[in-house]
Amino acid sequence: MDFKNLFSFLDDLTKNNSKEWMDDNRKTYTNVRDAYIEWLNEMDIKLAEVDNNYYATTGKKAINRINNNLLYHPNKPTYKDHFGAGLDKRPKTSDFYIHLGINECFLAGGFYRPKSDLLKSIRDAIDYNGDVLKGIIEKPTFQDYFGGLMEDEKLKTSPKGYSQDHEHIELLRHKSFAAHRPITKTQVKGKKFDEIVIETYQAMLEFRRYLNKAVSV
Repeated sequence: MDFKNLFSFLDDLTKNNSKEWMDDNRKTYTNVRDAYIEWLNEMDIKLAEVDNNYYATTGKKAINRINNNLLYHPNKPTYKDHFGAGLDKRPKTSDFYIHLGINECFLAGGFYRPKSDLLKSIRDAIDYNGDVLKGIIEKPTFQDYFGGLMEDEKLKTSPKGYSQDHEHIELLRHKSFAAHRPITKTQVKGKKFDEIVIETYQAMLEFRRYLNKAVSV
């Protein structure tokens, strides 16, 4: 795919964020979206080759809507400034997220601000064997790619049911359990972008498997 076209479209959309502009440029949007879906289909196949437990996810299922949800966020622009997509999208587990936008591009996975039942399951797993998760996060490869867990708001005290002196209290205070790797537009437009996506997926796999097991037991 020519990702230059994707960023060019997003740049124009950001400058003209309205339904009227989108209606006038619907064909361009459709062409960019379809090309991105086709690239996602190709990536779906490639990731399945490196992960025997990969959950096949077509580009159409992976891609997120470009419209913002104005019902819950009325102050947001009509359209997003990025294309987002989730691969390996097994129901009720974490996916592998690809974010290509004007202001930022990144690859991520895990759970960002999960619902209370999922968060409770993850904390229960940490209570049971948090040393396993800590070991995964502290591995040099994980640190090199992601620098640890993604920065997000944490509880100032201990979660309900856990003492302040719990051996894994710092992990238990997290509200999100996600890994995040920033990438540049130059990398996205480069010849090795597919390789970057695949190696990042593999570097995150053990982490996501831990979380997925935690929410499925």
